[in-house]
Amino acid sequence: MKPTSAPVLVALLATLATPAALAQGVVVQDIYLKASNTDMSDQFGAAVAASGATLVVGAGGEDSAALGIDGDEADNTAPGAGAAYVFVESAGVWSHQAYVKASNTGAADGFGAALAIDGDTLVVGAKGEDSSAAGVGGSQGLDDLQDAGAVYVFVRSGATWTQQAYLKASTPDAGDFFGQAVAIHGDTLVVGAPGEDSAASGIGGSEADNTATNSGAVYVFRRSGATWSQEAYLKAPEVDAFDEFGGALALSGDTLLVGAALEDGGTTGVGGDPALDTLNGSGAAYVYTRQGTTWSLEAYVKASNTGIGDRFGSRVDLDGDLAVVGAAFEDSAALGVDGDGSDDSGTSTGAAYVFERAGTTWSQVAYLKASNTQDNDQFGGSVAVSAGRVVVGAAGESAQTYGVNGYQGDNKMQSAGAAYLFEREAGPFAQTAYLKVAYPNGQDAFGKPLALAADRLVVGAPFESSEATGVGGNQTLNGSYQSGAAYAFDLAAPCGSVRYGVFDSVNSADLYSFDQPTSPSPIKLRMSGFRNAGTALLVFAPAAASVPNFLGGTLYIDLATFSSSALFPTPIAGGSGQLNLSVPPGAGGALVYLQAAMLDATKPGGWAFTNGLELSVCP
Repeated sequence: MKPTSAPVLVALLATLATPAALAQGVVVQDIYLKASNTDMSDQFGAAVAASGATLVVGAGGEDSAALGIDGDEADNTAPGAGAAYVFVESAGVWSHQAYVKASNTGAADGFGAALAIDGDTLVVGAKGEDSSAAGVGGSQGLDDLQDAGAVYVFVRSGATWTQQAYLKASTPDAGDFFGQAVAIHGDTLVVGAPGEDSAASGIGGSEADNTATNSGAVYVFRRSGATWSQEAYLKAPEVDAFDEFGGALALSGDTLLVGAALEDGGTTGVGGDPALDTLNGSGAAYVYTRQGTTWSLEAYVKASNTGIGDRFGSRVDLDGDLAVVGAAFEDSAALGVDGDGSDDSGTSTGAAYVFERAGTTWSQVAYLKASNTQDNDQFGGSVAVSAGRVVVGAAGESAQTYGVNGYQGDNKMQSAGAAYLFEREAGPFAQTAYLKVAYPNGQDAFGKPLALAADRLVVGAPFESSEATGVGGNQTLNGSYQSGAAYAFDLAAPCGSVRYGVFDSVNSADLYSFDQPTSPSPIKLRMSGFRNAGTALLVFAPAAASVPNFLGGTLYIDLATFSSSALFPTPIAGGSGQLNLSVPPGAGGALVYLQAAMLDATKPGGWAFTNGLELSVCP
């Protein structure tokens, strides 16, 4: 097994080029998005939305005083005004389509901190907008109700976006934060105002009785042609101050899911008594349905392990008869799916709960935890569901790894963030992927927002600090503090890389390809986690294996089919390194298995090993 040069792998890939060898169902990060006017503290990625071949990213801290579509991005005279950025895909290539601002841009409006898109209609919330206008199409220049909030509707014709509507609450008030949450499906739009103060309960009550501070409300709007009008005003069935009803929303057809993270109900499960206020801040979710133009409450939903301060309902999502509710401050130390929810030995570890409807009856079908539950990870701080998949974000997660399915046990990168993919075929949910970015940094808060549409997942990292701009920039930069980024993953890519094997005291390092290898192009291999700096041996073959006690570790390459090896360049201090290998034309379809090893006298057999890496090359 004499080490040879990198071209040997090139030759191996060329000989293995058969389309039948392509792997199926690989999860790959394939898009890295930045603002077109990246700047410090813009928090691009604070909100994300996806629909078909369109991705939208919000930057609630962006400072431009521009108005409308594609204005002057460089005029930073309105701190915290906010912006939204539209990206589209054509023939596999993503590009920036529009830079979207409010028609009445104002400092601290936070335009873009909430987003929703369905087809060619985009909805942007600005919870800090200050106009005292009421209803649809009012005067936008009346800045006399601080943080009343507003919502803006934009529509696309071809590639051109225009503002269609300016929406306000029917009875706006200071501090209502109308627009903190938005959702759209077809011609129906819902807006949350968690700071609204009315003591009314149920559907269509009085909006004028402001004796229940921050009880919260939801407003339903409907479009006919190009005209929007308010259809309903929704309150919780049992209204209490500071419940923040409407702080999270999801809409699917004629079903609406509303979160109230600070609700105090002491019941568990579905259909309890909402008047039993015994667990402060436990949180709740409410399901409403519509017949014609009439809305009614279908279910009052609590966690199966309701606890004080869990904030169940802080994030929600809905897809047909499947709902997911996040509780970012839940305290169980359980791992994985359907663990022990009564073990409150953690602190703000977080959880997510999946509910399913049969007829008009909702029931909990899964209790989801991270595979690497840790204190303060806030798993459940974002959730998404589509086509039987559930994705849960944990912006506080701190593992020092990167890419898909890396080592989860090294908590040295505080609040870098992670996302977790759960799927089910015919049985229960199971975690199928653990997602990190290619170049994580502490405090990036990757996973704080996320959105899922078919096989496309988009995840925001609002505190990421690269000064790159646009699509596919340099992810290694770190010179624009909290400028923010967003990342998109293909959840069903036909080619890419999959880690396999274990990470333990012997197989202690990580080998990963952090792009989607395409012929012809470079394959970018990274390794990290070796205790020493030195030269690593990269071994590759057309077949995998699992041979324990091989030089004290586990060999994941089949020596019977062993082809050759290459040398990583001398890694940097800390045992990390990168190797770029050229892929020849025509190598699409090649499938190869790789593992790296390095001399390490502290290991039982004198060698430290990485996991295995299965790599398939795109045509």
